[in-house]
Amino acid sequence: MKAIVHHEYGSPDVLKLEEVQKPTPADNELLIKVYAVSVNRSDWEGLIGKPLYARIGGLIKPHNKIPGSDIAGAVEAVGKDVKQFKPGDEVFGLIMNYGGGFAEYACKSEKALALKPASMTFEQAAAIPQAAFIALQGIRAKGQVRPGQKVLINGAGGGTGTFAIQLAKLAGAEVTGVDNAEKLDFMRSLGADHVIDYTKEDFTKNGQQYDLILDVIASRSIFAYKRALKPDGNYFMAGGSVATMFQSLLLGSLIRRITSRNIKLLVVQTESKDLVYITGLIESGKVKLVIDKRYSLGETAEALRYLGEGHARGKIVITVESDNKS
Repeated sequence: MKAIVHHEYGSPDVLKLEEVQKPTPADNELLIKVYAVSVNRSDWEGLIGKPLYARIGGLIKPHNKIPGSDIAGAVEAVGKDVKQFKPGDEVFGLIMNYGGGFAEYACKSEKALALKPASMTFEQAAAIPQAAFIALQGIRAKGQVRPGQKVLINGAGGGTGTFAIQLAKLAGAEVTGVDNAEKLDFMRSLGADHVIDYTKEDFTKNGQQYDLILDVIASRSIFAYKRALKPDGNYFMAGGSVATMFQSLLLGSLIRRITSRNIKLLVVQTESKDLVYITGLIESGKVKLVIDKRYSLGETAEALRYLGEGHARGKIVITVESDNKS
């Protein structure tokens, strides 16, 4: 089968379309013929090897030589312990080890996998998993956003932010989106009440305070984030620098005791029920699914370069095989 492979960390130029061995499912896995896979920031981090946690399991060379985790396709075979799915089922979900998706076939367990709604194309379904999991956990399950609260989403113009803005608005919050200048109108179109160009304004220094900050690209000191939180407010880091991560782990509980402000890493639970929930919102029209660009498997390097340069509004999708069933 064909797959996108990288044997070293680096720019998108290190990615190659190669012929590799077709995977064989373990007893608890499904073999999925991949029709579409979406691009996430985790793919970019795994490609360049930064931040340092992106090198877990492969300090010098990539552990996952085939990137990609958000897939949609058809089940071709199942292991003997698989109970929920059968060959022929159209499915979508997240590969738990964040690798193997940019290929014609992939293996994954039943966890974080759901049946693809008939109303959705494979491309649309592939655009959902990782971004929706983070947004649902940050805004709904752990953020527990309530009507009238002030919510800020840092990195709101990307895949996770697209869902997070809309989920926060559905919960009745006043939403501020932060991203670069080319995404300001896009964030407004999703319902953001206020938008900030991070190149011109530091939201931690403008005097505003928020009940919840969901940060997918954390880069500041946690003391700066503390300043932007209301008492009893919550800051969740869902991605960003190693320095901010360690500060959150080492000092978060101390800040909470002293100031009643909660600064935490967002530990995301990936469950199939969340995929069912978000697709229900999409099918009902309450949440809009946004695909910015589509690429072929052979154009994966260009797709990742577009993401890495910060241009993506919503999701980027790789079409592995023509979706004639949509």
